Amino acid sequence: MVCEQARADWRDWLGLLLTPGLGPRRAWQSLQQQPTPQAWVQPGPDWPAQCAATQAWLERDTNHFVVTLHDADYPQALRDLADPPLLLFGAGQRALLQAPRALAMVGSRNPTPLGQRTAHDLARELAEQGVVVASGLARGIDGAAHRGALDAGGPSVAFVGTGVDRVYPRAHAELAQRLMTHGLLLSELPLGSAALRHHFPRRNRLLAAWTQGTLVVEAALGSGSLITAHVALDLGREVMAMPGSIHAPQAKGCHALIKQGAALIEGTQDIGHAMGWLTPSPSAGPAKPSHAPAVTSPQGDAAKVWAHLSDAPQHIDTLSQLSDLAPATLQAVLLDLELDGRVASLPGGQWQRLA
Repeated sequence: MVCEQARADWRDWLGLLLTPGLGPRRAWQSLQQQPTPQAWVQPGPDWPAQCAATQAWLERDTNHFVVTLHDADYPQALRDLADPPLLLFGAGQRALLQAPRALAMVGSRNPTPLGQRTAHDLARELAEQGVVVASGLARGIDGAAHRGALDAGGPSVAFVGTGVDRVYPRAHAELAQRLMTHGLLLSELPLGSAALRHHFPRRNRLLAAWTQGTLVVEAALGSGSLITAHVALDLGREVMAMPGSIHAPQAKGCHALIKQGAALIEGTQDIGHAMGWLTPSPSAGPAKPSHAPAVTSPQGDAAKVWAHLSDAPQHIDTLSQLSDLAPATLQAVLLDLELDGRVASLPGGQWQRLA
């Protein structure tokens, strides 16, 4: 198959994307001189195969689409970048490209159980308030944020560092399917692109640019999620961070952002204030019922352990000394608390309060 006759507009843009040595920034600069992509297309030998694969993919599902830089619904926030994507491959609800209120929620790939639960619950509450929660489909905080928004019945948008036809990590195959059905998957990479290291910073810049603000829930000092936050800062977007225990490595990156001026976030009301979004007034109507059932305070031996638990992980030996309980008794108490959803077991004999 050749792409020279009766080709659709997206084929020209795909050819420009596949032109060796060009890249988004140089392509954008070239288009300022001559705005038609045909003037600059010199694609490599894989162009015909990519055209055929993309056409087949578009025909496979009505929710598959390609948006070019000149299409009316191409997001203006991305067009304002110095290196805007030449085209976006999407799977899901195309209308979400123009979501009026969108927030990026990112964080550690190895979060604490409390951090993961916090991300899920915040995303759920934001979705209930009409905010589109966006993230990067990574393990940990990203996945929890997507699930929280979807569990609320709202959409969620994922910018991925692969071709939109590939799922990374594979453990998120079911989540990706939910996003394609009730949200949107987006990528600037050609179909079939693998999860290469240099793809993810490119993904992060799109996530930071498309949303009006970025919230970091948990992040160590070397976390890749800080890249998204710094890109957001460079673009003039609002950056927010959730504080954590001073003893938790996963909180160090958030604390560094707060020291640099990021808004300290404890709940959705803080997000609304930081973003300038109106939040429902208590007088606007009856409050929604809480998602969490009422719980009673631990009693007996459980109360002795509970008094020494917090969001800072504690080693079981330390808990045994503080509670003055025998190891066997302490293990039984911790198991009961874990089954109740009050605590989480962490690697290395550590325990953390969840509620």
